[in-house]
Amino acid sequence: MGKKDKNKKKGKGAEKTAMKTDKKLAAKQKKMLEKLGEANIADIIQLLETKEGKIQTITENVCSPPSPRSNFTLIAHPEKEELIMFGGELYTGSKTTVYNDLYFYNIKSGEWRELRSPAGPTPRSCHQMVAVASNGGELWMFGGEHASPSQLQFHHYKDLWKFSLKSRKWEKLTAPNGPSARSGHRMTVSKKRLFIFGGFHDNNQSYHYFNDLHIFSLESYQWLKVEIAGTLLPSPRSGCCLAAAPDGKIFVWGGYSRASMKKEVDRGVTHTDMFVLSQDKNAGDADNKYKWAAVKPGGYKPKPRSSVGYTVAANGKAYCFGGVMDVNEDDEDVQGQFGDELLAFDLTAQTWRLQEIQTKTSPAEKKEETNDVEMSAGPAQPVTTTTDGVFTVTVGAPSTSSTPYVSNIPSLFGKPKPTNVPSPRMNPGLCDCKGTLYIFGGILEEDAKQLTYNDFYSLDLHKLEWKVIIPNNLKAHEWEDSDISSSDEECSSLEEEDSSNSSDMDTD
Repeated sequence: MGKKDKNKKKGKGAEKTAMKTDKKLAAKQKKMLEKLGEANIADIIQLLETKEGKIQTITENVCSPPSPRSNFTLIAHPEKEELIMFGGELYTGSKTTVYNDLYFYNIKSGEWRELRSPAGPTPRSCHQMVAVASNGGELWMFGGEHASPSQLQFHHYKDLWKFSLKSRKWEKLTAPNGPSARSGHRMTVSKKRLFIFGGFHDNNQSYHYFNDLHIFSLESYQWLKVEIAGTLLPSPRSGCCLAAAPDGKIFVWGGYSRASMKKEVDRGVTHTDMFVLSQDKNAGDADNKYKWAAVKPGGYKPKPRSSVGYTVAANGKAYCFGGVMDVNEDDEDVQGQFGDELLAFDLTAQTWRLQEIQTKTSPAEKKEETNDVEMSAGPAQPVTTTTDGVFTVTVGAPSTSSTPYVSNIPSLFGKPKPTNVPSPRMNPGLCDCKGTLYIFGGILEEDAKQLTYNDFYSLDLHKLEWKVIIPNNLKAHEWEDSDISSSDEECSSLEEEDSSNSSDMDTD
Protein backbone atom coordinates (compact mmCIF):
# COMPACT_ATOMS: atom_id res chain seq x y z
CA MET A 1 0.00 0.00 0.00
CA GLY A 2 2.84 2.34 0.85
CA LYS A 3 4.34 1.86 -2.62
CA LYS A 4 1.01 2.47 -4.29
CA ASP A 5 0.45 5.67 -2.31
CA LYS A 6 3.96 6.82 -3.18
CA ASN A 7 3.29 6.45 -6.88
CA LYS A 8 0.04 8.30 -6.48
CA LYS A 9 1.83 11.14 -4.74
CA LYS A 10 4.34 11.30 -7.57
CA GLY A 11 1.50 11.59 -10.02
CA LYS A 12 0.06 14.54 -8.14
CA GLY A 13 3.49 16.15 -8.03
CA ALA A 14 3.91 15.79 -11.80
CA GLU A 15 0.45 17.23 -12.33
CA LYS A 16 1.28 20.24 -10.13
CA THR A 17 4.54 20.78 -12.01
CA ALA A 18 2.71 20.70 -15.34
CA MET A 19 0.13 23.18 -14.04
CA LYS A 20 2.90 25.52 -12.87
CA THR A 21 4.61 25.27 -16.25
CA ASP A 22 1.34 26.14 -18.02
CA LYS A 23 0.82 29.11 -15.70
CA LYS A 24 4.33 30.38 -16.33
CA LEU A 25 3.89 30.08 -20.09
CA ALA A 26 0.55 31.86 -19.88
CA ALA A 27 2.09 34.64 -17.80
CA LYS A 28 4.99 34.97 -20.23
CA GLN A 29 2.62 35.18 -23.20
CA LYS A 30 0.50 37.76 -21.41
CA LYS A 31 3.55 40.00 -20.91
CA MET A 32 4.52 39.63 -24.56
CA LEU A 33 1.00 40.51 -25.73
CA GLU A 34 0.94 43.56 -23.47
CA LYS A 35 4.22 44.75 -24.96
CA LEU A 36 2.93 44.23 -28.50
CA GLY A 37 -0.42 45.84 -27.70
CA GLU A 38 -2.35 42.84 -29.03
CA ALA A 39 -5.83 42.02 -27.79
CA ASN A 40 -6.87 38.63 -26.43
CA ILE A 41 -7.75 36.18 -29.20
CA ALA A 42 -11.26 35.68 -27.80
CA ASP A 43 -11.89 39.42 -28.07
CA ILE A 44 -10.47 39.44 -31.62
CA ILE A 45 -12.88 36.68 -32.70
CA GLN A 46 -15.82 38.43 -31.07
CA LEU A 47 -15.07 41.65 -32.93
CA LEU A 48 -14.86 39.73 -36.21
CA GLU A 49 -18.21 38.05 -35.55
CA THR A 50 -19.77 41.45 -34.81
CA LYS A 51 -18.34 42.79 -38.06
CA GLU A 52 -19.86 39.92 -40.06
CA GLY A 53 -23.20 40.45 -38.34
CA LYS A 54 -23.34 44.03 -39.59
CA ILE A 55 -23.39 42.99 -43.25
CA GLN A 56 -26.97 43.43 -44.41
CA THR A 57 -26.95 42.83 -48.17
CA ILE A 58 -25.39 40.49 -50.70
CA THR A 59 -22.80 42.20 -52.89
CA GLU A 60 -20.84 40.78 -55.81
CA ASN A 61 -18.23 42.84 -57.64
CA VAL A 62 -15.58 42.33 -60.29
CA CYS A 63 -12.20 42.56 -58.58
CA SER A 64 -8.47 42.06 -58.94
CA PRO A 65 -7.01 38.57 -58.45
CA PRO A 66 -6.66 37.41 -54.83
CA SER A 67 -3.66 38.61 -52.84
CA PRO A 68 -0.81 36.23 -51.90
CA ARG A 69 -2.01 33.51 -49.53
CA SER A 70 -1.72 29.92 -48.37
CA ASN A 71 -3.87 27.45 -46.44
CA PHE A 72 -7.01 28.48 -48.33
CA THR A 73 -9.48 26.30 -50.22
CA LEU A 74 -9.80 26.21 -54.00
CA ILE A 75 -12.58 24.05 -55.46
CA ALA A 76 -14.49 23.75 -58.73
CA HIS A 77 -18.09 24.85 -59.09
CA PRO A 78 -20.25 21.67 -59.26
CA GLU A 79 -22.03 22.82 -62.44
CA LYS A 80 -20.31 25.83 -64.05
CA GLU A 81 -16.82 26.38 -65.42
CA GLU A 82 -15.87 28.37 -62.36
CA LEU A 83 -13.41 28.06 -59.49
CA ILE A 84 -14.25 29.06 -55.93
CA MET A 85 -11.72 30.27 -53.37
CA PHE A 86 -12.26 30.97 -49.67
CA GLY A 87 -10.07 32.22 -46.82
CA GLY A 88 -6.37 31.67 -46.24
CA GLU A 89 -3.59 33.64 -44.60
CA LEU A 90 -0.48 35.74 -45.29
CA TYR A 91 2.52 35.99 -42.96
CA THR A 92 4.97 38.82 -43.71
CA GLY A 93 7.50 38.17 -40.93
CA SER A 94 5.99 40.68 -38.53
CA LYS A 95 2.25 40.25 -39.04
CA THR A 96 -0.27 37.58 -39.94
CA THR A 97 -3.39 38.51 -41.90
CA VAL A 98 -6.27 36.00 -42.10
CA TYR A 99 -8.97 36.20 -44.77
CA ASN A 100 -12.62 35.26 -45.22
CA ASP A 101 -13.12 36.61 -48.73
CA LEU A 102 -15.07 34.44 -51.15
CA TYR A 103 -13.90 34.60 -54.78
CA PHE A 104 -15.35 33.22 -58.00
CA TYR A 105 -13.12 32.81 -61.05
CA ASN A 106 -14.75 32.51 -64.47
CA ILE A 107 -12.51 30.23 -66.53
CA LYS A 108 -13.72 31.39 -69.96
CA SER A 109 -13.55 35.13 -69.32
CA GLY A 110 -10.68 35.11 -66.82
CA GLU A 111 -12.70 37.37 -64.56
CA TRP A 112 -12.51 37.39 -60.73
CA ARG A 113 -15.52 38.35 -58.62
CA GLU A 114 -15.72 38.80 -54.84
CA LEU A 115 -18.96 38.01 -53.06
CA ARG A 116 -20.00 39.25 -49.62
CA SER A 117 -23.04 37.77 -47.89
CA PRO A 118 -24.61 38.52 -44.49
CA ALA A 119 -23.76 36.52 -41.35
CA GLY A 120 -20.95 34.51 -42.90
CA PRO A 121 -17.98 32.75 -41.30
CA THR A 122 -15.15 34.77 -39.76
CA PRO A 123 -11.64 34.81 -41.29
CA ARG A 124 -9.78 31.51 -41.13
CA SER A 125 -7.13 29.30 -42.66
CA CYS A 126 -6.35 25.57 -42.64
CA HIS A 127 -10.07 24.81 -42.98
CA GLN A 128 -11.71 22.40 -45.44
CA MET A 129 -14.41 22.97 -48.06
CA VAL A 130 -16.15 20.74 -50.61
CA ALA A 131 -18.82 21.36 -53.25
CA VAL A 132 -21.91 19.28 -54.04
CA ALA A 133 -24.48 19.67 -56.83
CA SER A 134 -27.51 19.24 -54.54
CA ASN A 135 -30.16 21.97 -54.35
CA GLY A 136 -28.63 24.10 -57.05
CA GLY A 137 -25.12 23.71 -55.71
CA GLU A 138 -23.78 23.91 -52.15
CA LEU A 139 -20.44 24.56 -50.46
CA TRP A 140 -19.74 22.80 -47.16
CA MET A 141 -16.99 24.01 -44.85
CA PHE A 142 -15.69 22.81 -41.49
CA GLY A 143 -13.18 24.08 -38.92
CA GLY A 144 -9.93 25.92 -39.42
CA GLU A 145 -7.95 28.36 -37.35
CA HIS A 146 -7.41 32.07 -36.82
CA ALA A 147 -3.90 33.21 -35.90
CA SER A 148 -3.48 36.56 -34.16
CA PRO A 149 -1.28 39.15 -35.95
CA SER A 150 1.73 38.13 -33.81
CA GLN A 151 1.04 34.37 -34.21
CA LEU A 152 1.26 34.11 -30.42
CA GLN A 153 -2.43 33.22 -30.17
CA PHE A 154 -4.58 30.73 -32.08
CA HIS A 155 -8.29 30.11 -32.17
CA HIS A 156 -9.43 26.78 -33.61
CA TYR A 157 -12.93 26.44 -35.03
CA LYS A 158 -15.36 23.53 -34.84
CA ASP A 159 -18.19 25.11 -36.82
CA LEU A 160 -19.92 23.63 -39.86
CA TRP A 161 -21.15 25.97 -42.61
CA LYS A 162 -23.23 25.62 -45.76
CA PHE A 163 -23.24 28.16 -48.59
CA SER A 164 -26.04 27.98 -51.16
CA LEU A 165 -24.77 28.80 -54.64
CA LYS A 166 -28.39 29.39 -55.64
CA SER A 167 -29.41 31.88 -52.94
CA ARG A 168 -25.82 33.02 -52.25
CA LYS A 169 -26.43 32.83 -48.51
CA TRP A 170 -24.47 31.29 -45.62
CA GLU A 171 -26.01 29.02 -43.01
CA LYS A 172 -24.31 27.78 -39.84
CA LEU A 173 -25.31 24.23 -38.86
CA THR A 174 -25.60 23.43 -35.14
CA ALA A 175 -25.90 19.62 -35.13
CA PRO A 176 -24.52 18.02 -31.92
CA ASN A 177 -21.76 15.40 -31.54
CA GLY A 178 -19.47 16.88 -34.15
CA PRO A 179 -15.64 16.94 -34.18
CA SER A 180 -13.68 18.98 -31.67
CA ALA A 181 -12.07 22.28 -32.69
CA ARG A 182 -9.17 21.72 -35.10
CA SER A 183 -7.30 22.80 -38.20
CA GLY A 184 -5.12 20.99 -40.71
CA HIS A 185 -7.76 18.24 -40.95
CA ARG A 186 -9.01 16.83 -44.23
CA MET A 187 -12.56 16.48 -45.58
CA THR A 188 -14.07 14.77 -48.60
CA VAL A 189 -17.59 13.92 -49.76
CA SER A 190 -18.89 10.54 -50.90
CA LYS A 191 -22.39 9.10 -51.23
CA LYS A 192 -24.06 12.14 -49.62
CA ARG A 193 -21.75 12.05 -46.62
CA LEU A 194 -18.96 14.32 -45.43
CA PHE A 195 -15.89 12.47 -44.12
CA ILE A 196 -13.52 14.37 -41.80
CA PHE A 197 -10.21 12.91 -40.63
CA GLY A 198 -7.29 14.07 -38.50
CA GLY A 199 -6.02 17.58 -37.89
CA PHE A 200 -4.45 19.23 -34.87
CA HIS A 201 -5.08 21.73 -32.07
CA ASP A 202 -2.33 24.09 -30.93
CA ASN A 203 -2.63 26.95 -28.44
CA ASN A 204 1.11 27.81 -28.54
CA GLN A 205 1.56 26.16 -25.15
CA SER A 206 0.54 22.61 -25.98
CA TYR A 207 -0.61 20.71 -29.04
CA HIS A 208 -2.57 17.61 -29.95
CA TYR A 209 -2.84 15.68 -33.24
CA PHE A 210 -5.96 13.70 -34.17
CA ASN A 211 -6.70 10.46 -36.00
CA ASP A 212 -10.44 10.33 -35.36
CA LEU A 213 -13.04 9.93 -38.10
CA HIS A 214 -16.30 11.89 -38.27
CA ILE A 215 -19.14 11.52 -40.76
CA PHE A 216 -21.91 14.05 -41.44
CA SER A 217 -25.04 13.05 -43.36
CA LEU A 218 -26.08 15.50 -46.08
CA GLU A 219 -29.54 13.92 -45.96
CA SER A 220 -30.37 14.02 -42.23
CA TYR A 221 -28.03 16.93 -41.38
CA GLN A 222 -26.72 14.95 -38.42
CA TRP A 223 -23.32 13.75 -37.26
CA LEU A 224 -23.40 9.96 -37.43
CA LYS A 225 -22.16 7.66 -34.71
CA VAL A 226 -19.31 5.84 -36.42
CA GLU A 227 -18.06 2.43 -35.33
CA ILE A 228 -14.58 1.32 -36.42
CA ALA A 229 -14.00 -2.45 -36.57
CA GLY A 230 -10.62 -3.85 -35.55
CA THR A 231 -7.65 -2.11 -33.99
CA LEU A 232 -5.85 -0.83 -37.09
CA LEU A 233 -5.94 2.98 -37.32
CA PRO A 234 -3.84 5.58 -39.13
CA SER A 235 -1.62 7.39 -36.63
CA PRO A 236 -2.56 10.98 -35.66
CA ARG A 237 -1.60 13.56 -38.29
CA SER A 238 -2.47 16.77 -40.06
CA GLY A 239 -1.75 18.04 -43.56
CA CYS A 240 -2.42 14.64 -45.12
CA CYS A 241 -4.42 13.73 -48.24
CA LEU A 242 -7.96 12.35 -48.10
CA ALA A 243 -9.63 11.19 -51.30
CA ALA A 244 -12.86 9.38 -52.16
CA ALA A 245 -12.67 6.65 -54.82
CA PRO A 246 -15.49 6.07 -57.32
CA ASP A 247 -16.60 2.96 -55.37
CA GLY A 248 -16.95 4.92 -52.12
CA LYS A 249 -13.70 3.88 -50.45
CA ILE A 250 -11.77 6.65 -48.70
CA PHE A 251 -7.97 6.81 -48.97
CA VAL A 252 -5.67 8.70 -46.60
CA TRP A 253 -1.92 9.07 -47.04
CA GLY A 254 1.00 11.18 -45.94
CA GLY A 255 0.75 14.04 -43.49
CA TYR A 256 2.68 15.44 -40.58
CA SER A 257 2.79 15.21 -36.80
CA ARG A 258 5.16 15.99 -33.95
CA ALA A 259 6.40 13.47 -31.41
CA SER A 260 8.16 13.95 -28.09
CA MET A 261 11.73 12.59 -28.27
CA LYS A 262 12.95 13.65 -24.83
CA LYS A 263 12.14 16.25 -22.21
CA GLU A 264 11.10 19.52 -23.88
CA VAL A 265 12.36 18.31 -27.28
CA ASP A 266 9.97 17.41 -30.11
CA ARG A 267 10.63 16.16 -33.60
CA GLY A 268 8.51 16.41 -36.70
CA VAL A 269 7.39 13.21 -38.43
CA THR A 270 6.52 13.20 -42.14
CA HIS A 271 4.29 10.20 -42.78
CA THR A 272 4.60 8.04 -45.89
CA ASP A 273 2.00 5.35 -45.16
CA MET A 274 -1.40 4.89 -46.81
CA PHE A 275 -4.72 3.51 -45.55
CA VAL A 276 -8.13 2.84 -47.03
CA LEU A 277 -11.48 3.15 -45.24
CA SER A 278 -14.37 0.97 -46.35
CA GLN A 279 -17.67 -0.13 -44.91
CA ASP A 280 -17.45 -3.29 -42.80
CA LYS A 281 -19.08 -6.09 -44.82
CA ASN A 282 -19.61 -8.10 -41.65
CA ALA A 283 -21.78 -5.38 -40.11
CA GLY A 284 -25.00 -6.58 -41.74
CA ASP A 285 -27.46 -3.78 -42.43
CA ALA A 286 -25.56 -1.25 -40.30
CA ASP A 287 -24.04 1.30 -42.71
CA ASN A 288 -22.19 3.27 -40.03
CA LYS A 289 -19.56 0.58 -39.39
CA TYR A 290 -16.24 0.98 -41.13
CA LYS A 291 -12.78 -0.51 -41.03
CA TRP A 292 -9.30 0.67 -41.91
CA ALA A 293 -6.81 -1.37 -43.94
CA ALA A 294 -3.20 -0.64 -44.83
CA VAL A 295 -2.39 -0.07 -48.50
CA LYS A 296 0.87 -0.74 -50.30
CA PRO A 297 0.44 1.17 -53.57
CA GLY A 298 2.29 0.13 -56.70
CA GLY A 299 4.13 2.15 -59.31
CA TYR A 300 6.21 5.22 -58.56
CA LYS A 301 7.46 5.72 -55.00
CA PRO A 302 6.68 9.30 -53.90
CA LYS A 303 9.10 11.20 -51.70
CA PRO A 304 7.94 11.93 -48.14
CA ARG A 305 5.80 15.07 -48.27
CA SER A 306 3.13 16.84 -46.25
CA SER A 307 1.02 19.93 -46.94
CA VAL A 308 0.72 19.08 -50.63
CA GLY A 309 -1.95 20.49 -52.86
CA TYR A 310 -4.26 17.68 -53.94
CA THR A 311 -7.54 17.09 -55.73
CA VAL A 312 -9.58 14.25 -57.24
CA ALA A 313 -10.39 14.48 -60.95
CA ALA A 314 -13.31 13.00 -62.85
CA ASN A 315 -10.99 10.34 -64.30
CA GLY A 316 -10.79 8.61 -60.89
CA LYS A 317 -7.28 9.80 -60.10
CA ALA A 318 -6.02 11.92 -57.23
CA TYR A 319 -3.42 14.52 -58.24
CA CYS A 320 -0.83 15.92 -55.81
CA PHE A 321 1.55 18.83 -56.27
CA GLY A 322 4.40 20.18 -54.15
CA GLY A 323 4.59 19.69 -50.40
CA VAL A 324 7.42 19.81 -47.86
CA MET A 325 9.56 17.52 -45.75
CA ASP A 326 11.50 18.73 -42.71
CA VAL A 327 15.28 18.27 -42.96
CA ASN A 328 18.21 19.38 -40.81
CA GLU A 329 16.04 19.79 -37.72
CA ASP A 330 17.68 20.75 -34.43
CA ASP A 331 16.42 21.99 -31.07
CA GLU A 332 15.93 25.57 -32.31
CA ASP A 333 15.42 25.51 -36.05
CA VAL A 334 14.20 23.38 -38.92
CA GLN A 335 14.66 23.56 -42.67
CA GLY A 336 12.15 22.33 -45.18
CA GLN A 337 12.74 20.58 -48.50
CA PHE A 338 10.04 21.65 -50.95
CA GLY A 339 8.79 19.70 -53.94
CA ASP A 340 7.44 20.58 -57.38
CA GLU A 341 6.46 17.13 -58.60
CA LEU A 342 3.02 16.40 -59.96
CA LEU A 343 1.87 12.91 -59.01
CA ALA A 344 -1.22 10.94 -59.97
CA PHE A 345 -2.69 8.18 -57.81
CA ASP A 346 -5.15 5.81 -59.48
CA LEU A 347 -7.83 5.27 -56.82
CA THR A 348 -8.99 2.03 -58.42
CA ALA A 349 -5.69 0.39 -59.41
CA GLN A 350 -3.98 1.85 -56.30
CA THR A 351 -0.85 2.84 -58.21
CA TRP A 352 1.26 6.00 -58.32
CA ARG A 353 2.61 7.68 -61.43
CA LEU A 354 4.95 10.63 -61.79
CA GLN A 355 3.50 12.96 -64.42
CA GLU A 356 6.03 13.96 -67.07
CA ILE A 357 5.11 17.53 -67.95
CA GLN A 358 5.81 19.07 -71.35
CA THR A 359 7.59 22.41 -70.95
CA LYS A 360 7.52 25.19 -73.48
CA THR A 361 10.80 26.97 -74.07
CA SER A 362 10.54 30.75 -73.80
CA PRO A 363 11.96 32.92 -76.66
CA ALA A 364 14.88 34.02 -74.41
CA GLU A 365 15.72 30.41 -73.58
CA LYS A 366 15.50 29.43 -77.27
CA LYS A 367 17.92 32.24 -78.16
CA GLU A 368 20.35 31.07 -75.48
CA GLU A 369 20.22 27.49 -76.78
CA THR A 370 20.80 28.72 -80.36
CA ASN A 371 23.82 30.71 -79.27
CA ASP A 372 25.19 27.65 -77.47
CA VAL A 373 24.93 25.62 -80.68
CA GLU A 374 26.56 28.36 -82.76
CA MET A 375 29.39 28.80 -80.29
CA SER A 376 30.19 25.10 -80.21
CA ALA A 377 29.98 24.59 -83.98
CA GLY A 378 33.09 24.29 -86.15
CA PRO A 379 35.03 21.92 -88.38
CA ALA A 380 36.66 18.82 -87.01
CA GLN A 381 40.25 19.41 -85.88
CA PRO A 382 43.06 17.50 -84.17
CA VAL A 383 42.32 17.26 -80.46
CA THR A 384 44.07 16.45 -77.23
CA THR A 385 41.93 15.14 -74.34
CA THR A 386 42.91 15.08 -70.67
CA THR A 387 40.85 14.14 -67.65
CA ASP A 388 41.22 14.02 -63.87
CA GLY A 389 38.14 11.87 -63.38
CA VAL A 390 35.88 14.86 -62.74
CA PHE A 391 36.38 17.30 -65.62
CA THR A 392 37.31 16.42 -69.19
CA VAL A 393 39.13 19.13 -71.16
CA THR A 394 39.42 18.98 -74.95
CA VAL A 395 42.00 21.21 -76.61
CA GLY A 396 41.94 21.65 -80.40
CA ALA A 397 44.38 22.98 -82.95
CA PRO A 398 44.12 26.63 -84.04
CA SER A 399 40.95 27.15 -86.03
CA THR A 400 40.74 28.82 -89.39
CA SER A 401 37.00 29.22 -89.01
CA SER A 402 35.48 32.53 -88.05
CA THR A 403 33.22 30.70 -85.56
CA PRO A 404 34.74 30.77 -82.07
CA TYR A 405 35.41 27.43 -80.41
CA VAL A 406 34.16 26.51 -76.94
CA SER A 407 35.63 23.64 -74.94
CA ASN A 408 33.42 20.93 -73.52
CA ILE A 409 34.14 21.82 -69.88
CA PRO A 410 30.93 21.22 -67.91
CA SER A 411 29.21 24.43 -66.81
CA LEU A 412 29.36 25.18 -63.10
CA PHE A 413 26.11 27.15 -63.40
CA GLY A 414 22.82 25.33 -63.79
CA LYS A 415 20.30 26.46 -66.35
CA PRO A 416 17.82 29.02 -64.98
CA LYS A 417 14.58 27.46 -63.79
CA PRO A 418 11.70 27.95 -66.21
CA THR A 419 9.20 30.59 -65.14
CA ASN A 420 6.28 29.08 -67.01
CA VAL A 421 5.76 26.22 -64.53
CA PRO A 422 4.82 26.25 -60.82
CA SER A 423 7.87 26.44 -58.57
CA PRO A 424 8.32 24.29 -55.42
CA ARG A 425 5.84 25.16 -52.65
CA MET A 426 3.57 23.86 -49.92
CA ASN A 427 -0.09 24.50 -49.08
CA PRO A 428 -1.18 25.73 -52.52
CA GLY A 429 -4.72 25.48 -53.82
CA LEU A 430 -5.20 22.70 -56.38
CA CYS A 431 -8.43 21.64 -58.07
CA ASP A 432 -9.76 20.00 -61.23
CA CYS A 433 -12.44 21.46 -63.46
CA LYS A 434 -13.54 19.44 -66.47
CA GLY A 435 -10.17 17.78 -67.12
CA THR A 436 -7.93 20.75 -66.34
CA LEU A 437 -5.92 21.24 -63.16
CA TYR A 438 -5.58 24.69 -61.60
CA ILE A 439 -3.00 25.69 -59.00
CA PHE A 440 -2.86 28.96 -57.06
CA GLY A 441 -0.55 30.40 -54.40
CA GLY A 442 1.21 28.62 -51.54
CA ILE A 443 4.43 29.11 -49.58
CA LEU A 444 8.15 28.65 -50.12
CA GLU A 445 10.57 29.09 -47.22
CA GLU A 446 14.06 30.49 -47.83
CA ASP A 447 16.14 30.47 -44.65
CA ALA A 448 14.10 32.51 -42.14
CA LYS A 449 11.84 34.05 -44.78
CA GLN A 450 8.52 32.89 -46.18
CA LEU A 451 7.57 33.71 -49.75
CA THR A 452 3.81 33.59 -50.20
CA TYR A 453 2.61 33.39 -53.80
CA ASN A 454 -0.42 34.52 -55.76
CA ASP A 455 0.62 33.01 -59.09
CA PHE A 456 -1.90 30.96 -61.04
CA TYR A 457 -1.47 28.08 -63.53
CA SER A 458 -3.54 25.58 -65.45
CA LEU A 459 -2.68 22.13 -66.82
CA ASP A 460 -4.67 20.23 -69.43
CA LEU A 461 -4.59 16.63 -68.20
CA HIS A 462 -4.53 15.35 -71.78
CA LYS A 463 -1.73 17.59 -73.10
CA LEU A 464 0.18 17.75 -69.78
CA GLU A 465 1.49 21.23 -70.49
CA TRP A 466 1.42 24.09 -67.94
CA LYS A 467 -0.15 27.40 -68.91
CA VAL A 468 0.57 30.59 -66.97
CA ILE A 469 -2.53 32.57 -65.98
CA ILE A 470 -0.88 34.86 -63.42
CA PRO A 471 2.95 34.83 -63.44
CA ASN A 472 4.98 34.43 -60.28
CA ASN A 473 5.79 37.77 -58.65
CA LEU A 474 8.37 37.42 -55.88
CA LYS A 475 7.72 41.04 -54.88
CA ALA A 476 4.00 40.54 -54.37
CA HIS A 477 4.54 41.26 -50.67
CA GLU A 478 7.40 42.62 -48.57
CA TRP A 479 9.16 40.62 -45.86
CA GLU A 480 9.54 42.39 -42.54
CA ASP A 481 11.72 41.41 -39.59
CA SER A 482 9.67 40.48 -36.56
CA ASP A 483 10.10 42.18 -33.19
CA ILE A 484 8.59 39.22 -31.35
CA SER A 485 11.99 37.67 -30.66
CA SER A 486 13.18 40.80 -28.83
CA SER A 487 9.96 40.81 -26.84
CA ASP A 488 10.53 37.16 -26.08
CA GLU A 489 14.01 37.88 -24.70
CA GLU A 490 12.73 40.72 -22.51
CA CYS A 491 9.89 38.58 -21.18
CA SER A 492 12.32 35.75 -20.49
CA SER A 493 14.46 38.05 -18.35
CA LEU A 494 11.36 39.21 -16.51
CA GLU A 495 10.36 35.59 -16.00
CA GLU A 496 13.79 34.77 -14.55
CA GLU A 497 13.47 37.70 -12.13
CA ASP A 498 10.01 36.53 -11.07
CA SER A 499 11.32 32.99 -10.66
CA SER A 500 14.21 34.09 -8.44
CA ASN A 501 11.93 36.28 -6.33
CA SER A 502 9.46 33.46 -5.75
CA SER A 503 11.87 30.51 -5.48
CA ASP A 504 10.93 29.86 -1.85
CA MET A 505 7.28 29.34 -2.89
CA ASP A 506 8.09 26.92 -5.73
CA THR A 507 9.27 24.00 -3.64
CA ASP A 508 6.82 21.21 -2.90
